Amino acid sequence: MGAQAANGHSANGRTTHEQAADGHAAPHRMEVVGDAVAALEMPRLVRLEHNLYAACFTVMKLLPARYILDTAARRGELRPGMTVVETSSGTFGLGLAMVTALRGYPLILVSDPVLDAPLQARLESLGARVEIVTEPAAVGGHQRARLDRLDAIRKECEPAFVPSQYDNPLNPAAYAGVADLVRQRIGRVDTLVGCVGSGGSMCGTAYELRRHRPQTRAVAVDTHHSVLFGLPDGPRTLRGLGNSLMPANVAHDTFDDVHWLGAAEAFGATDRLHREHALFMGPTSGAAYLVARWEARRHPDRTVLALFADEGHRYQSTSGDPNWLREHGLHLPVLPSEPHPVTDPAQVRGHWDHMVWNRRPAPGAARLGPDAARPAPDCAPRPADERTRVR
Repeated sequence: MGAQAANGHSANGRTTHEQAADGHAAPHRMEVVGDAVAALEMPRLVRLEHNLYAACFTVMKLLPARYILDTAARRGELRPGMTVVETSSGTFGLGLAMVTALRGYPLILVSDPVLDAPLQARLESLGARVEIVTEPAAVGGHQRARLDRLDAIRKECEPAFVPSQYDNPLNPAAYAGVADLVRQRIGRVDTLVGCVGSGGSMCGTAYELRRHRPQTRAVAVDTHHSVLFGLPDGPRTLRGLGNSLMPANVAHDTFDDVHWLGAAEAFGATDRLHREHALFMGPTSGAAYLVARWEARRHPDRTVLALFADEGHRYQSTSGDPNWLREHGLHLPVLPSEPHPVTDPAQVRGHWDHMVWNRRPAPGAARLGPDAARPAPDCAPRPADERTRVR
């Protein structure tokens, strides 16, 4: 299929241009070439060192955005003309905007001041209406305030569809195809490393890999002032991972280890990833790379796979700019070579900390969503029609 798309030939040997001339091109061209979702939702697999691989996404959250919306449409939960409403300050919102632009659904996104101007402009260019919540809630900060505003908009737009990335089990289920691709192209994965925010990518991919290799380790990358693994909430410079409230999709018993990284360390690692491997990725990819590189070099007999969530273009004027880093006190002349080990989250001191989590349950923390008493679900198997597959 990829070769056909690249050389412009269909399965019957005729070019798509030849088919266009006699009026038969449109359906077949879509089958062969596909749209932006089909082209971008699956990662490129790159070998960085002898035992270290990366799954490099253009926009990782395009995958669950498409999967959630298309599954809802197939079930009749999302109907033509219905408004999609969601809270996002990053790439899940971008994924939704791309899919809704292609599928023809109105989209309203609720965010906060951390949303950068270039991304907001891109969302609006794709037809999304973006609402910025400026006042944080007393408990849960901007995240809680965003959820409250989302609920009000949902009621105003009824009927509306809320993808609910934080507690919708279709989010982790969407990554089954990523695990399939990895097993086909790389084979055995001993250690999976990735950042945790909503819980979808790491929990979903780890679950699927463990269906075939139960001993596969899962290593979470979080940041300081995130409640996900037992730290108190606070302001976070490093975005795209961590949270102020606990998503139901974060299944803590998935994880064998957890690392907390500061912004300066993540930004420095992102620059190293670009300089040493020519991979132009975002800061969460740098964070995952620093941890995965340490894991791979500490265990040279293990195959390590890191999840890189998005490319670096939207960060060029901020964390990708050395002058910006120096102005904000975030430039590191030398990256740390190893983390500070802790045995309890209370011992975390900043910069780069590591704790053996040992698949323990969630720490006590306020949960996202209205059902505060609901425990985090594991990444249980889904029916066959609810799991994405490699295209």
